[in-house]
Amino acid sequence: MKMLLRAGCVVLLSATFLACSNSKQNKGDAYFNKGKYEEAVGEYSETLKFNPNDVTSLYNRGRAFEEQGQYDSALNDFEKAMQIDPNNFQILLSIANIHYLNKEYSKSLLFANRAEEISGAPAAASFMKGRALHQLGNTLDAMKAYNNAIKLDKDFAQAYFNRGMLKVATNKKRGGCEDFQLANGLEYPGAKEALEKYCN
Repeated sequence: MKMLLRAGCVVLLSATFLACSNSKQNKGDAYFNKGKYEEAVGEYSETLKFNPNDVTSLYNRGRAFEEQGQYDSALNDFEKAMQIDPNNFQILLSIANIHYLNKEYSKSLLFANRAEEISGAPAAASFMKGRALHQLGNTLDAMKAYNNAIKLDKDFAQAYFNRGMLKVATNKKRGGCEDFQLANGLEYPGAKEALEKYCN
């Protein structure tokens, strides 16, 4: 009977601990979803005190840092998460995005490429690859990457918009205007202005 009582207490304590750690996680997520990124960072940091290798908390804290413009802190968390889970395309794309925001286009391309090679990678991987190539002046490969992103996701408005900008820049105005029209139909911000600027 005592053994059963002890086992019951252990299970109850374990469930309480898990509930507390999950509530911390959920609190961080709740703050993040409300745009309270500083508070979200605090909650994720508390979770990481007890589980420093929690990939989800590292990634989410990195995203909260990113939303505050704290790119070095975000990159630090993303890189720690990548060391634990090196084939997570979401982490790789976040690293690619930070490098892009820092105008480190070659590094951005490197991580976007790695993400794109992972089975099941989203259209965003090809888009981010195209965006980096575009900035590096590699227009042919950028066009291929944008095309692949659109092939994977026919409703990827930003890919249509960026491809349209690339087409206009490479003297393919008609094709660019078609892409702006598609982006505008998908309500992408700036597409209507691009139509007015380049297509009238």
